[in-house]
Amino acid sequence: MTVTSLESRHRGTAIKKAVGGPTVGAAIDAFLDTPKIKDNPNTLRAYAGVLDRVADQLGTDRALAEVADTEIDNALTELWGKIKPATWNRNRAAVGSWLAWCADKKNWATPALPATVERQRENNDDTQAVSRSRIDRLCRRRDVPLREKTLWRMRYESASRTSAVLALNIQDLGLPNKQAKITTKGGDIMWITWGTDTAHLLPRLIAGRERGPLFLSEHRPGSYRRATTDLRDICPETGRVRLGYDRARVLLAHYGDGLRLHQLRHSSATHLGEANVIMAKTGYKSLRSVQRYVKPGLAAVHQATETLSSPRRRG
Repeated sequence: MTVTSLESRHRGTAIKKAVGGPTVGAAIDAFLDTPKIKDNPNTLRAYAGVLDRVADQLGTDRALAEVADTEIDNALTELWGKIKPATWNRNRAAVGSWLAWCADKKNWATPALPATVERQRENNDDTQAVSRSRIDRLCRRRDVPLREKTLWRMRYESASRTSAVLALNIQDLGLPNKQAKITTKGGDIMWITWGTDTAHLLPRLIAGRERGPLFLSEHRPGSYRRATTDLRDICPETGRVRLGYDRARVLLAHYGDGLRLHQLRHSSATHLGEANVIMAKTGYKSLRSVQRYVKPGLAAVHQATETLSSPRRRG
Protein backbone atom coordinates (compact mmCIF):
# COMPACT_ATOMS: atom_id res chain seq x y z
CA MET A 1 0.00 0.00 0.00
CA THR A 2 1.42 3.43 -0.99
CA VAL A 3 1.87 6.42 1.33
CA THR A 4 -0.86 8.24 -0.59
CA SER A 5 -3.35 5.39 -0.15
CA LEU A 6 -2.46 5.13 3.53
CA GLU A 7 -3.11 8.84 4.01
CA SER A 8 -6.38 8.50 2.13
CA ARG A 9 -7.42 5.58 4.34
CA HIS A 10 -6.65 7.53 7.51
CA ARG A 11 -8.67 10.52 6.26
CA GLY A 12 -11.56 8.20 5.47
CA THR A 13 -11.31 6.66 8.93
CA ALA A 14 -11.43 10.09 10.54
CA ILE A 15 -14.61 10.93 8.64
CA LYS A 16 -16.26 7.66 9.66
CA LYS A 17 -15.32 8.15 13.31
CA ALA A 18 -17.22 11.39 13.29
CA VAL A 19 -20.47 9.62 12.49
CA GLY A 20 -20.07 6.94 15.16
CA GLY A 21 -20.62 3.20 14.84
CA PRO A 22 -21.19 0.03 16.85
CA THR A 23 -19.49 -0.98 20.05
CA VAL A 24 -16.77 -3.62 20.00
CA GLY A 25 -19.18 -6.20 21.41
CA ALA A 26 -21.93 -5.36 18.90
CA ALA A 27 -19.49 -5.53 15.98
CA ILE A 28 -18.33 -8.97 17.11
CA ASP A 29 -21.91 -10.19 17.50
CA ALA A 30 -22.77 -9.00 14.00
CA PHE A 31 -19.73 -10.75 12.52
CA LEU A 32 -20.48 -14.00 14.34
CA ASP A 33 -24.06 -13.84 13.07
CA THR A 34 -22.99 -13.98 9.41
CA PRO A 35 -23.99 -17.23 7.63
CA LYS A 36 -20.38 -18.17 6.92
CA ILE A 37 -19.66 -18.24 10.67
CA LYS A 38 -22.88 -19.20 12.42
CA ASP A 39 -23.79 -22.06 10.07
CA ASN A 40 -20.71 -24.05 11.15
CA PRO A 41 -20.75 -24.71 14.92
CA ASN A 42 -17.02 -25.45 15.06
CA THR A 43 -16.13 -22.26 13.19
CA LEU A 44 -18.50 -20.22 15.34
CA ARG A 45 -17.02 -21.64 18.53
CA ALA A 46 -13.44 -20.99 17.40
CA TYR A 47 -14.07 -17.39 16.32
CA ALA A 48 -16.17 -16.59 19.38
CA GLY A 49 -13.48 -17.89 21.73
CA VAL A 50 -10.85 -15.65 20.16
CA LEU A 51 -12.97 -12.53 19.68
CA ASP A 52 -14.54 -12.66 23.15
CA ARG A 53 -11.08 -12.50 24.69
CA VAL A 54 -10.09 -9.62 22.42
CA ALA A 55 -13.28 -7.79 23.42
CA ASP A 56 -12.36 -8.18 27.08
CA GLN A 57 -8.99 -6.59 26.34
CA LEU A 58 -10.35 -3.71 24.27
CA GLY A 59 -13.53 -3.06 26.24
CA THR A 60 -16.79 -4.62 25.11
CA ASP A 61 -18.86 -1.43 25.45
CA ARG A 62 -16.35 0.90 23.75
CA ALA A 63 -17.13 2.30 20.31
CA LEU A 64 -15.23 0.34 17.70
CA ALA A 65 -14.27 3.63 16.02
CA GLU A 66 -12.36 4.68 19.14
CA VAL A 67 -10.03 1.66 19.09
CA ALA A 68 -6.56 2.42 17.72
CA ASP A 69 -4.47 0.08 15.61
CA THR A 70 -1.89 -0.08 18.39
CA GLU A 71 -4.52 -1.40 20.79
CA ILE A 72 -5.13 -4.35 18.46
CA ASP A 73 -1.38 -5.00 18.54
CA ASN A 74 -1.32 -4.76 22.34
CA ALA A 75 -4.33 -7.06 22.76
CA LEU A 76 -2.93 -9.79 20.51
CA THR A 77 0.50 -9.58 22.09
CA GLU A 78 -0.91 -9.65 25.62
CA LEU A 79 -3.17 -12.62 24.93
CA TRP A 80 -1.07 -14.78 22.62
CA GLY A 81 2.38 -13.26 22.28
CA LYS A 82 4.10 -16.25 23.88
CA ILE A 83 2.25 -19.15 22.30
CA LYS A 84 3.33 -21.37 19.43
CA PRO A 85 3.34 -19.87 15.90
CA ALA A 86 0.46 -22.03 14.62
CA THR A 87 -1.89 -20.83 17.37
CA TRP A 88 -0.71 -17.23 17.02
CA ASN A 89 -1.35 -17.33 13.27
CA ARG A 90 -4.81 -18.86 13.70
CA ASN A 91 -5.92 -16.29 16.29
CA ARG A 92 -4.35 -13.40 14.39
CA ALA A 93 -6.24 -14.50 11.27
CA ALA A 94 -9.54 -14.60 13.20
CA VAL A 95 -9.09 -11.04 14.42
CA GLY A 96 -8.00 -9.92 10.96
CA SER A 97 -11.09 -11.49 9.37
CA TRP A 98 -13.35 -9.69 11.83
CA LEU A 99 -11.72 -6.30 11.27
CA ALA A 100 -11.73 -6.71 7.49
CA TRP A 101 -15.43 -7.63 7.52
CA CYS A 102 -16.27 -4.58 9.65
CA ALA A 103 -14.37 -2.26 7.31
CA ASP A 104 -15.16 -3.79 3.91
CA LYS A 105 -18.66 -5.23 4.35
CA LYS A 106 -20.18 -2.79 6.86
CA ASN A 107 -18.10 0.33 6.14
CA TRP A 108 -17.68 0.96 9.85
CA ALA A 109 -14.83 3.02 11.22
CA THR A 110 -12.52 0.18 12.13
CA PRO A 111 -8.93 -0.20 13.35
CA ALA A 112 -6.61 -2.13 11.07
CA LEU A 113 -4.49 -5.15 11.84
CA PRO A 114 -1.11 -3.42 12.32
CA ALA A 115 1.89 -4.37 10.21
CA THR A 116 3.72 -5.11 13.47
CA VAL A 117 1.35 -8.05 14.08
CA GLU A 118 3.09 -10.31 11.62
CA ARG A 119 2.30 -13.88 10.72
CA GLN A 120 4.89 -16.15 12.32
CA ARG A 121 6.78 -18.90 10.58
CA GLU A 122 5.55 -22.39 11.43
CA ASN A 123 8.26 -25.01 11.57
CA ASN A 124 7.28 -28.49 10.45
CA ASP A 125 7.61 -31.13 13.17
CA ASP A 126 8.11 -34.65 11.86
CA THR A 127 8.46 -36.20 15.34
CA GLN A 128 5.00 -35.47 16.71
CA ALA A 129 4.04 -39.00 17.75
CA VAL A 130 4.62 -39.90 21.39
CA SER A 131 4.65 -43.33 22.98
CA ARG A 132 1.54 -45.08 24.27
CA SER A 133 3.19 -45.40 27.66
CA ARG A 134 3.61 -41.62 27.93
CA ILE A 135 -0.05 -41.03 27.15
CA ASP A 136 -1.07 -43.77 29.58
CA ARG A 137 1.08 -42.38 32.40
CA LEU A 138 -0.28 -38.88 31.83
CA CYS A 139 -3.91 -40.05 31.95
CA ARG A 140 -3.31 -42.02 35.16
CA ARG A 141 -1.77 -39.18 37.15
CA ARG A 142 -3.79 -38.36 40.25
CA ASP A 143 -3.26 -34.62 39.92
CA VAL A 144 -4.92 -34.53 36.47
CA PRO A 145 -8.66 -33.67 36.60
CA LEU A 146 -11.22 -36.19 35.33
CA ARG A 147 -12.34 -33.92 32.49
CA GLU A 148 -8.83 -33.68 31.06
CA LYS A 149 -8.20 -37.41 31.38
CA THR A 150 -11.42 -38.17 29.50
CA LEU A 151 -10.75 -35.61 26.77
CA TRP A 152 -7.21 -36.83 26.16
CA ARG A 153 -8.22 -40.50 26.18
CA MET A 154 -11.07 -39.88 23.75
CA ARG A 155 -8.91 -37.68 21.54
CA TYR A 156 -6.25 -40.39 21.36
CA GLU A 157 -8.52 -43.43 21.07
CA SER A 158 -10.86 -41.86 18.51
CA ALA A 159 -8.07 -40.26 16.43
CA SER A 160 -10.56 -37.45 15.77
CA ARG A 161 -10.03 -33.72 15.47
CA THR A 162 -10.07 -31.81 18.74
CA SER A 163 -12.85 -29.56 17.46
CA ALA A 164 -15.04 -32.60 16.73
CA VAL A 165 -14.50 -34.11 20.18
CA LEU A 166 -15.14 -30.79 21.96
CA ALA A 167 -18.35 -30.38 19.92
CA LEU A 168 -19.85 -33.63 21.27
CA ASN A 169 -23.05 -33.46 23.27
CA ILE A 170 -24.14 -36.06 25.80
CA GLN A 171 -27.19 -36.97 23.72
CA ASP A 172 -24.86 -37.77 20.77
CA LEU A 173 -23.11 -40.55 22.65
CA GLY A 174 -23.81 -44.22 22.12
CA LEU A 175 -22.26 -45.34 25.41
CA PRO A 176 -22.99 -49.08 25.12
CA ASN A 177 -21.45 -49.21 21.64
CA LYS A 178 -18.59 -46.78 22.43
CA GLN A 179 -19.36 -44.55 19.47
CA ALA A 180 -20.93 -41.21 18.48
CA LYS A 181 -22.00 -39.41 15.33
CA ILE A 182 -20.14 -36.22 14.47
CA THR A 183 -20.23 -33.62 11.71
CA THR A 184 -16.85 -33.28 10.03
CA LYS A 185 -15.15 -30.07 8.94
CA GLY A 186 -16.67 -30.41 5.46
CA GLY A 187 -20.17 -31.08 6.80
CA ASP A 188 -20.17 -34.87 6.32
CA ILE A 189 -21.57 -37.17 9.01
CA MET A 190 -19.30 -39.91 10.34
CA TRP A 191 -18.88 -42.16 13.36
CA ILE A 192 -16.11 -41.81 15.90
CA THR A 193 -15.28 -44.69 18.21
CA TRP A 194 -13.41 -44.92 21.47
CA GLY A 195 -11.92 -47.70 23.53
CA THR A 196 -12.26 -49.22 26.97
CA ASP A 197 -10.30 -46.53 28.79
CA THR A 198 -12.57 -43.73 27.58
CA ALA A 199 -15.66 -45.87 28.20
CA HIS A 200 -14.54 -46.31 31.82
CA LEU A 201 -14.21 -42.55 32.36
CA LEU A 202 -17.30 -41.22 30.56
CA PRO A 203 -20.00 -42.17 33.13
CA ARG A 204 -18.02 -40.42 35.88
CA LEU A 205 -17.62 -37.31 33.74
CA ILE A 206 -21.32 -37.16 32.82
CA ALA A 207 -22.37 -37.77 36.43
CA GLY A 208 -26.09 -38.10 35.71
CA ARG A 209 -26.41 -35.27 33.17
CA GLU A 210 -28.66 -36.14 30.23
CA ARG A 211 -28.16 -33.25 27.80
CA GLY A 212 -25.75 -30.50 26.86
CA PRO A 213 -22.05 -30.29 26.00
CA LEU A 214 -19.95 -33.28 27.05
CA PHE A 215 -16.91 -31.22 28.05
CA LEU A 216 -17.70 -28.16 30.16
CA SER A 217 -15.73 -25.16 31.38
CA GLU A 218 -14.78 -24.97 35.05
CA HIS A 219 -17.01 -21.99 35.89
CA ARG A 220 -20.26 -20.40 34.79
CA PRO A 221 -19.78 -17.56 32.29
CA GLY A 222 -20.38 -13.89 32.99
CA SER A 223 -23.49 -12.15 31.71
CA TYR A 224 -21.86 -10.91 28.48
CA ARG A 225 -20.36 -14.28 27.60
CA ARG A 226 -23.65 -16.03 28.34
CA ALA A 227 -25.62 -13.56 26.21
CA THR A 228 -23.31 -14.04 23.23
CA THR A 229 -22.97 -17.83 23.46
CA ASP A 230 -25.06 -20.20 21.37
CA LEU A 231 -27.60 -21.95 23.60
CA ARG A 232 -26.35 -25.28 22.25
CA ASP A 233 -23.02 -24.55 23.94
CA ILE A 234 -24.57 -24.02 27.39
CA CYS A 235 -25.38 -26.93 29.69
CA PRO A 236 -29.08 -26.64 30.65
CA GLU A 237 -28.41 -28.33 34.00
CA THR A 238 -25.26 -26.58 35.24
CA GLY A 239 -25.26 -23.30 33.29
CA ARG A 240 -21.62 -23.85 32.34
CA VAL A 241 -20.45 -23.47 28.74
CA ARG A 242 -18.68 -25.84 26.40
CA LEU A 243 -14.94 -26.17 26.94
CA GLY A 244 -13.03 -24.17 24.33
CA TYR A 245 -10.07 -25.28 22.25
CA ASP A 246 -7.75 -22.63 23.66
CA ARG A 247 -8.35 -23.70 27.26
CA ALA A 248 -7.99 -27.38 26.36
CA ARG A 249 -4.69 -26.62 24.62
CA VAL A 250 -3.31 -24.73 27.62
CA LEU A 251 -4.25 -27.50 30.07
CA LEU A 252 -2.60 -30.26 28.03
CA ALA A 253 0.57 -28.19 27.67
CA HIS A 254 0.56 -27.60 31.43
CA TYR A 255 0.06 -31.18 32.58
CA GLY A 256 1.75 -32.83 29.62
CA ASP A 257 5.03 -30.90 29.73
CA GLY A 258 4.46 -29.13 26.41
CA LEU A 259 2.42 -31.89 24.76
CA ARG A 260 0.10 -30.55 22.04
CA LEU A 261 -3.44 -31.59 21.26
CA HIS A 262 -2.58 -32.51 17.68
CA GLN A 263 0.07 -34.92 18.95
CA LEU A 264 -2.65 -37.12 20.45
CA ARG A 265 -4.29 -37.54 17.03
CA HIS A 266 -0.92 -37.92 15.31
CA SER A 267 0.18 -40.54 17.84
CA SER A 268 -3.07 -42.45 17.44
CA ALA A 269 -2.68 -42.59 13.66
CA THR A 270 0.95 -43.67 14.03
CA HIS A 271 0.14 -46.46 16.48
CA LEU A 272 -2.77 -47.69 14.36
CA GLY A 273 -0.46 -47.70 11.36
CA GLU A 274 2.07 -49.76 13.27
CA ALA A 275 -0.66 -52.26 14.07
CA ASN A 276 -1.67 -52.57 10.40
CA VAL A 277 0.98 -54.71 8.75
CA ILE A 278 -0.86 -55.31 5.47
CA MET A 279 1.98 -54.01 3.29
CA ALA A 280 4.59 -56.17 4.99
CA LYS A 281 2.28 -59.20 4.91
CA THR A 282 1.27 -58.94 1.25
CA GLY A 283 4.54 -57.70 -0.17
CA TYR A 284 2.96 -54.68 -1.87
CA LYS A 285 5.35 -51.76 -2.27
CA SER A 286 2.83 -48.97 -2.80
CA LEU A 287 0.08 -47.63 -0.53
CA ARG A 288 -2.06 -47.16 -3.62
CA SER A 289 -1.94 -50.90 -4.27
CA VAL A 290 -3.46 -51.75 -0.89
CA GLN A 291 -6.10 -49.00 -0.77
CA ARG A 292 -8.76 -51.35 -2.19
CA TYR A 293 -8.35 -53.55 0.91
CA VAL A 294 -8.33 -50.74 3.47
CA LYS A 295 -12.05 -50.01 3.73
CA PRO A 296 -12.95 -51.40 7.16
CA GLY A 297 -16.46 -51.56 8.52
CA LEU A 298 -17.48 -50.10 11.86
CA ALA A 299 -16.90 -53.39 13.69
CA ALA A 300 -13.33 -53.53 12.41
CA VAL A 301 -12.80 -49.91 13.47
CA HIS A 302 -13.96 -50.79 17.00
CA GLN A 303 -11.57 -53.73 17.10
CA ALA A 304 -8.67 -51.58 15.92
CA THR A 305 -9.57 -48.87 18.46
CA GLU A 306 -9.09 -51.33 21.30
CA THR A 307 -5.41 -51.65 20.36
CA LEU A 308 -5.03 -48.10 21.67
CA SER A 309 -6.42 -48.92 25.12
CA SER A 310 -3.96 -49.59 27.92
CA PRO A 311 -3.05 -53.29 28.24
CA ARG A 312 -4.62 -53.69 31.65
CA ARG A 313 -8.07 -52.77 30.27
CA ARG A 314 -8.05 -54.85 27.11
CA GLY A 315 -9.82 -58.15 26.85
